[in-house]
Amino acid sequence: MSAALLNVVREYLDRHVGPNGLAQTPISGLTIIRTHEPSGLDYAITRPLACLVLQGRKQVMMGTQTFTFSAGDSLLITADVPTASQIVQASPEAPYISLVIDLNLSLLTELMEEMQSAPSPEVAPIKIEPTDTEVVEAALRLMRLLDRPASAAVLHASLMRELHYWLLAGRHGSAISRLGWPDGHAQRIARAVTVLRSEFTRPLPVEHLASVAGMSTSSFHHHFRKHTSLTPLQFQKQLRLIEARRLMIGEGASPSTAAFTVGYESVSQFSREYRRLFGMPPGRHTARAC
Repeated sequence: MSAALLNVVREYLDRHVGPNGLAQTPISGLTIIRTHEPSGLDYAITRPLACLVLQGRKQVMMGTQTFTFSAGDSLLITADVPTASQIVQASPEAPYISLVIDLNLSLLTELMEEMQSAPSPEVAPIKIEPTDTEVVEAALRLMRLLDRPASAAVLHASLMRELHYWLLAGRHGSAISRLGWPDGHAQRIARAVTVLRSEFTRPLPVEHLASVAGMSTSSFHHHFRKHTSLTPLQFQKQLRLIEARRLMIGEGASPSTAAFTVGYESVSQFSREYRRLFGMPPGRHTARAC
């Protein structure tokens, strides 16, 4: 990994990092993470993204698979999939540092049309490869823009476009090309996922989601599970449980308040499903976090 990129990112973090270890940059889709110690498990349904690790080491688990990546590697996630992740190498002297780039599906579609590329065969939704030199160089130019707001307003879009181009043209191209295929299964499922993410607290019949995706119910159910590893109902349930966990740990909500807030009608059902996902009942999880 480029020492120049690491130095620029360190300097930006020193000025802008928040108490949670995140620095949300003024460039949409670009976030920086810094952590000074190994972390516990963080549960999420992760959006499509590229994560460039500059220092430290992290693990991501999806189902029974565990992926470990460290400085010089890029993690690519090409679908909205449930993950459990933790930072396994970090210290005050050498914190974990990474750049996270949200993948822009519209931008990928434009680029694939210009490149006259066809989608590659379907691959696993998580992939780790050494970061391409061209990706590092584009990321460095993007970071240097952050201290020049007037220039950033004019140039950041073209640099984000270039970054997406090099991701498509490099080692990760086969993994992300399906995201950019116009009206392909990945983009149709993404439309339904957008609805699920914004409306997960209310009942969402699978027929409605299939209509949003422009698919028959049976085809939608098949492709949804193929892309996310979950059924639509399981996906919604995990969104609810993850948000409930955030409410209890981050905002001090009681288990019953969290359950009703995310759409459960039964606290006992919420407790059973919470324990099944996180390995402990919500009351104990809240107590342990305090």
